[in-house]
Amino acid sequence: MITAAYIGFGVSVREYHLPYVEGRDDLRVKYVFRRTEDIPQFAAYEPFYPEIRFTTDLDQVLSDPEVDLVVVNAPDAFHVPYAKQILQAGKHALVEKPFAPTAAEAREVFALAKEKGLICMPNQNRRFDADFLAVKDVLNSGKLGQLVRLESHYDYYRPGGWYDHLGTLYNLAVHTIDQVISLLGMPDRTHFDVRSIHHPGVGDDYYDLEFWYGNCKASVNTSMCVLIDYPRFTLHGTRGSFTLPPVIHNSGKKKVVGRHTISTAPAPEDRWGTLVYMNDAGEKVTERVPVGCAHYERIYDSLIAAIEGRGEKCVKDEEVVRVLEILEEATAVAASHGRDGV
Repeated sequence: MITAAYIGFGVSVREYHLPYVEGRDDLRVKYVFRRTEDIPQFAAYEPFYPEIRFTTDLDQVLSDPEVDLVVVNAPDAFHVPYAKQILQAGKHALVEKPFAPTAAEAREVFALAKEKGLICMPNQNRRFDADFLAVKDVLNSGKLGQLVRLESHYDYYRPGGWYDHLGTLYNLAVHTIDQVISLLGMPDRTHFDVRSIHHPGVGDDYYDLEFWYGNCKASVNTSMCVLIDYPRFTLHGTRGSFTLPPVIHNSGKKKVVGRHTISTAPAPEDRWGTLVYMNDAGEKVTERVPVGCAHYERIYDSLIAAIEGRGEKCVKDEEVVRVLEILEEATAVAASHGRDGV
């Protein structure tokens, strides 16, 4: 049994972690650490988790011999310092995205984990999004033939841009780039178009990042100026095409105070994908492709197996480093646009 603690108690912990670990017979959550100044914004949620000890003393968590794993869900700037502190305390670490601000800092953390004989991994849980799992199933079926083109869109409609000033690269592209690399591997070459539409020179709220794999091109895209359902994924191959709408439009999520629960129900049929391909008889076939539910628990399946020596981490260190290198390169493109007044 792995005993875990969380640093932070925001939406990520409450909606994307705790619901996927409760009820497991191989992991229990003992602590949630949050800073004293953060208590007011989380206080309404704490009574819904009576089995967890809430504390403002991180030393209490890190010195507890029962704690095997600490999950970092603090603001981005704290990811690396917390990860190093956790590893120095002899605990395994799961770190929310982005794992680090730079590839160099990520290498430092991985080197420390290796030195200590510990497991450290980012929470790239969107490898297990329901729609992305459907894409993998279609590719694995072979019905598209050789993949020629893949488009990944994660779009919003926000007249003020992305939270007014924070950029989309380290918030959204960190996931979609990772999805592409997990699916296709390291690209042969890249090209980036990154802009700030709403707040020039302050951050990025538009990107079109292109990756080449031989004769195949993949791209990940985000814009704050999409008011209609733009396909979440579009794939074209030598034998067919596949398109998939977003599971929901990302502009309309609502938050409710309480203990978050997850649904294992599949997506409604109007959110299913459409696969059109030529079969072996030369006939055009159209199929509807169901979209199931997210399986974020698989991050923990892999993490626990790695901690117990039964398997490898599902997110490899070199993949993390390459994603961060791409984010740094793309951020530099955005900065150059700001200098040029584009």
